[in-house]
Amino acid sequence: MPKVALYNVSGAQVGEVELSDAVFGIEPNAYVVHSAVVNQQASQRQGTHKVKGRSEVRGGGRKPWKQKGTGRARQGSIRSPQWKGGGVVFGPTPRSYGFKLPKKVRRLAIKSVLSSKVLENDIIVLDQLSFAQPKTSEFVAILKNLNVGRKALVVTSTFEDNVALSARNIPGVKFLTAEGLNVLDVVVYDKLIITKDAVSKVEEVFA
Repeated sequence: MPKVALYNVSGAQVGEVELSDAVFGIEPNAYVVHSAVVNQQASQRQGTHKVKGRSEVRGGGRKPWKQKGTGRARQGSIRSPQWKGGGVVFGPTPRSYGFKLPKKVRRLAIKSVLSSKVLENDIIVLDQLSFAQPKTSEFVAILKNLNVGRKALVVTSTFEDNVALSARNIPGVKFLTAEGLNVLDVVVYDKLIITKDAVSKVEEVFA
């Protein structure tokens, strides 16, 4: 089982935590992680793009000139695609870009990114994280104590209002609960700061 240091909010090591091999100790699968990231990004696309076809643009009800005898090419409507102001052929229409990944693939992807954080020493486990009241300056001080100067993902076992409010104005910091942990955020953020209780919850769900 991989072991990582357990810290308090002052940045002092107060012990060690054994992580589950099944969740934090597997060999990362880069292909599966890529598939999961693409899946999440595709699901976030709005897909509200829209152009008008020839049946939707205004005008063009009358045939512009007679079929024969003018010497010009035959035309049925001034709103055909070849005309200025005409409809668009095969243009984008509203649709969903989302697609489904098998449950086993999704689980393998999250375990792969968590294991990568352990291998790269980019995971910090805290004994607890709570605030008596929202205080951004206190949160900044905690990050400084932990030597976190880059983008950080903060994860707790349950939703903490004061933690969320303290973190939301800090650039490069995102707060999540253990239930909301996802592949894209773990990949995007350099450091994973997770409480001991949240580790237990993640292992319970994915082990």
